[in-house]
Amino acid sequence: MADNDSIQAGKTFGIGIPQKTEGFFLKGSSQLDWGIKNRLSQIFCVKSGRSVMLAFDHGYIMGPTSGLERMDLTIVPLIEHADCIMCTRGAIRSIVPPESKKPLSLRYSSGTTILTELNDECVIDIDDAIRLNASLLAVMVAIGDPKHEAVTIRNLAKTVDLGMRYSIPTMGVTAVGKELVRDARYLGMASRVCAENGAHVIKTYYCNENFAQVVNAVPVPIVIAGGKKLPEKEALEMAYRAINDGAAGVDMGRNIFQAENPVAMIKAVREVVHNNAKPEQAFKLYEELKRI
Repeated sequence: MADNDSIQAGKTFGIGIPQKTEGFFLKGSSQLDWGIKNRLSQIFCVKSGRSVMLAFDHGYIMGPTSGLERMDLTIVPLIEHADCIMCTRGAIRSIVPPESKKPLSLRYSSGTTILTELNDECVIDIDDAIRLNASLLAVMVAIGDPKHEAVTIRNLAKTVDLGMRYSIPTMGVTAVGKELVRDARYLGMASRVCAENGAHVIKTYYCNENFAQVVNAVPVPIVIAGGKKLPEKEALEMAYRAINDGAAGVDMGRNIFQAENPVAMIKAVREVVHNNAKPEQAFKLYEELKRI
């Protein structure tokens, strides 16, 4: 403890100068607590307000799908180029290098696979999410599924409650079943329901018509899912249109790790998301990087 004689009285109190109360750079997040803001600022770039998330959680419902047979060979080289990784706790512990220091969007819900009936899910233990140092908890919500809508909304509400206790934000992931269409009316409703139930980030699909309405009607950031594999130029065009319509980034999987050159593809996606590159510019970059 310092000696009393050596303690100097403070002088610079800034009398008459109001303390700045800064807002927060991310949509709908200014009233969250410090811990949640800190985690969100690890995921989203402060300068652009956007994020390139690399999703490789597909195995929890699909098994060893194309591009994810050996994640140590296909995914690990991509991690350094992502702003955030989205995967299961099994993948984290088995193949993701801890020294990568990338924020983790943890697949927090789990359940049925493509072999049976999708969307019958539960959530994992919050203690394990804390042990894994998760920055975001990703929970699937099946709006419009008669059998599983209620249970998945309960999963989301429970996750938000637990996450708030430990300052870990939640991402609501909208599901699209066989009977549901990917249009603005459905995606807008599903995304808004997730936000109204407390999700801090929404992951949903892009639709060609009126996606800006989806974004504007949701008070928190939206990132788009990549969905099925598209030709590289088309995937870059989709990312560009989504960003242009107000999305806060992408959470892509197959359109990156199934590309002809995955490293070149994720770099091209970054140009679109963070530097507003047009699809033609980004595809040109992809072609150039592919030849290196």
